[in-house]
Parts: sequence; structure tokens; C-alpha cells
Amino acid sequence: MLAKLESLEHSYEDVERQLALPDVVSDQERYRKLTKVHADLREVIDRFRRYKDIKAQIAENAGLLQDEDSGIREMAKEEIKTLGQESEVLERELTLLLLPKDPLDDKNIILEIRAGTGGEEAALFAADLFRMYARYAESRGWKVEIIQTSEAAAGGYKEIIALIRGHKAYSHLKHESGAHRVQRVPVTESQGRIHTSAATVAIMPEAEEADVELKPEDLRFDVYRSSGPGGQSVNTTDSAVRVTHIPSGLVVSCQDEKSQHKNKAKALKILCSRLLQAEQDRLQAEQARQRRSQVGSGDRSERIRTYNYPQGRVTDHRVNLNLYKLEQVMQGEIQEFVDALATAAQSEALRAQSSV
Repeated sequence: MLAKLESLEHSYEDVERQLALPDVVSDQERYRKLTKVHADLREVIDRFRRYKDIKAQIAENAGLLQDEDSGIREMAKEEIKTLGQESEVLERELTLLLLPKDPLDDKNIILEIRAGTGGEEAALFAADLFRMYARYAESRGWKVEIIQTSEAAAGGYKEIIALIRGHKAYSHLKHESGAHRVQRVPVTESQGRIHTSAATVAIMPEAEEADVELKPEDLRFDVYRSSGPGGQSVNTTDSAVRVTHIPSGLVVSCQDEKSQHKNKAKALKILCSRLLQAEQDRLQAEQARQRRSQVGSGDRSERIRTYNYPQGRVTDHRVNLNLYKLEQVMQGEIQEFVDALATAAQSEALRAQSSV
């Protein structure tokens, strides 16, 4: 580990030297890339330098353990103990920081929520989940842009797709994919019985042109007249677009915009993100054959969380975390789940690394 950290520190110092060069400053693209590398390395280098400083202080105090003055010996002993504890914490932090980074962590995300079993109540729950994620995004200063909706006749969403732009959005929310279950008394329930409904959530990294290769011959476009809930006509022109990716069979439709061109662009954005996610799923499936993930596969059919309204409880089944503050969670306060899932993922990565 120390050799790797020393190498990273040399790289960090080299980047600092380059950032001071006039020709680099004048080249905005190069300067931007180097600034990002510098920022990415800063956290680990700051901790490594503190770690080296502590080790030096421990060595100094070790020399004082032979001092004739008993007071100095006792002081050195206490200092070594305190510094040793900090050193252990830094070692754990540095080990985590050196784990391979997910190359998609910095990306924006495409959020897809679909109503599952439960009819009208499932559609209302899908809307509640979207509101939860939107408020979480807003609390972090991220931007939410709705790409497509399919509203249910009684309210809520059969499906809603949104683009969320923000710093490390995928890193924070990538473990939210899966089946979310709600237990509550629906508004339409006259007997006061608790019903169980579900909605599926998919978190996909926003794909860029460089991430996915789309060949024109692999795409088929169909245009049709858009319609609203209950089949009512929304548009009198053929502005809705359906794009089919022939090799994979993936189909994406978009009709929210009045412009065929805009609907086509949105449909392609969703398609690219689904294709990128499909490739990630394939890679994860290969890894899962070698080790069992403790956080969950992220498959939409996997039940990951239950929202129990009568008990005011939210349970994440992957990390056995129960929070008795359902109202706050539904208002977007999901950071405890985000942190617990990230910690579990790191622990699993460390186990996998140590078994290699």
C-alpha cells in the first residue's frame, strides 16, 4: 500500500508542477483535465501526508521512552497511544480510498420509476418515490428534468423518467435500483385495510456519445400520434417517437414534447443509458459468479426496501437498516440509506480484494 501511495504522491506533485506552467494555463481543455486529476487525488494525498507525519511523531516519541525523566516517559507513552489510534483510522481510510473507483460514479443519472403490483395505489406510490428522489436531489443542489411521464387516470404515474444532473449523482444513488414496496391504507379503502403495493426503480448513468456506439442500421424509428391518460388525444400531429434498438430488442417511446425532433432526442438519450446500464449489468453478473454481492444486484425484480406507513418505518433489506422516520424519508431524507449502502459496498469490495 505504501508503494502505491508514494507513487500517487509523485503523480500529484507532477500535476501541481504542470498546473503552474503558462502553456497549460492557456490551454483550457488540458488545464480542466489536470485540475480534475488534482482534485481527485487531493483527498488521498492529504491523508497520506498526515499519516507520514504521525509515523514520524511516533518515532520521535519512541526515542523519549528511554528518557531519565519519568514525566517525559509517561507523556511520550500517552502521545504514542493517541497517535497510534489516529494512525489506525487513517490506514483504514487510505485502504478504502485506494479501492478501484467506479468509472461511472461522476455521471448524471437517468431515473426510471414504474408502478408495479397494486393498481392505482402503485401509481400513487410511484409518484411518492419520484418526489422523494427529487427532494433529495434538490437538497444536494442537483437539477431534475422530467423526460417522460405516463400518468395514471386516478393520479400518480404508471411511469416517470427523469434526468438528474449533479456532482457524483450516480455514485450516491446507484444502489437505489430495485423493487420498492409500500404497506399502507389506500385513500380508496373504506374498510381501513392495509394494502401492499410496489414500484420499480432503475438508476442508470447518463450515457454520452463516447459511452455507447449506435449504428444507424441498428435503429428503427416509428412516429405516431401522442395520447394522454385514458387514450385522449394530446396532439394532432405524428410527434411521438418510438425507437427500437434491433440487436438488443430494446424499445423506447417518447411523446411528452410537441416536437418530433425533441421526442427523438429524448428517446435516444434514454436508449443510450439503458444500453450502457445493460453492459454494466453484464459485467456485474460476471463478477457475481465469482463472489456474492452483499449489497444486492440492483435488479429491478429484487425487493430492496419496504415503506411501512402504519409503523412509520422504512426498512432496507440489503443492509438490515430500519429507520422509524418514514415521513422525513418520503421528504427526501435518505442520506442514511445512501451512506449505509456505500459502506456495505466498500466492505464487500475489501473482502473481494483480500480474497484475490
